Amino acid sequence: DILKTSPAARALPSAPSVLAPGAARHGATLLQKGFTVAQVVHDYGGVCQVVTELANETKAPITADEFRVFNGCLDDAIAGAVTEFTRQREESITAEGVEHLGELAHELRNAVGAAMVSFEVLRMGKVGLEGATAGVLSRSLRRLSALINTSLTSVRLESGTKTPERVSLRELLEEVAVGSSMEASAKSLVFDVAAGDAGVDVLVDRQLVSAAIANLLQNAFKFTRPGSHVSLKASATEERVLIEVEDECGGLPPGKAAELFRPFEQRSADRSGLGLGLSISRKSVEANGGKLLIRDIPGKGCAFTIELPRL
Repeated sequence: DILKTSPAARALPSAPSVLAPGAARHGATLLQKGFTVAQVVHDYGGVCQVVTELANETKAPITADEFRVFNGCLDDAIAGAVTEFTRQREESITAEGVEHLGELAHELRNAVGAAMVSFEVLRMGKVGLEGATAGVLSRSLRRLSALINTSLTSVRLESGTKTPERVSLRELLEEVAVGSSMEASAKSLVFDVAAGDAGVDVLVDRQLVSAAIANLLQNAFKFTRPGSHVSLKASATEERVLIEVEDECGGLPPGKAAELFRPFEQRSADRSGLGLGLSISRKSVEANGGKLLIRDIPGKGCAFTIELPRL
């Protein structure tokens, strides 16, 4: 109808008001479906091509004046769709950032509070260093360390900061295992480490990969029953190295493996933590050219495998 209005120029002023609501809805819909802003623009380019081809097929020529009005309408529609797409995307990013910051602040406050109370009780000399109060202090400090490491890793990933270096796979696993063994002992878990053969190297950002392995181990320790096993082992082929963390969490419900990598996803009644560990681990591994896979062991537990290119 806009194209056939006479004179055509009179249709142009009213086009924005006619097209704006639909264009805004279209932009919001494409955002929800996971499209990029470039695809939003391309979508309207497709409209122009289809209309032009239809005019040729039906032998309904479009005058220069009509085509000018049509392009003006498409420009307004693109502007409206992109504006709404960008607005809703920015709101979503802001909301996620605020939620993450709030969760982090809450977790830090809880851990600091527990550590301070425990320290004061110990300082007053009312309890011994081998008792439950010292255990609370130790767990709180480990929790603080884990939260800070996770946050720093997240910042490095978001900023694109990466420093690749030649790293011995065996040394890398041994470094991570030293800190993790204390947490396993505190949780009464048997922690087995097989760091692999000497001479196997990878080109990675040491901090990112170390954080990924540490997050997988913390996840395994969190969900494995006391007295059970958690293992960390490495192996290599001519082209790849494999780092596997296996736990005894009892296994996963059918079809739930992929959900574990979603941000803020938590899979048990234990809601401590931000639910970001596995998501950050996968991003850290992928930033180093690798893959993070999960394998369910029905009735027993899970196995997470990091695959990295071998030097």
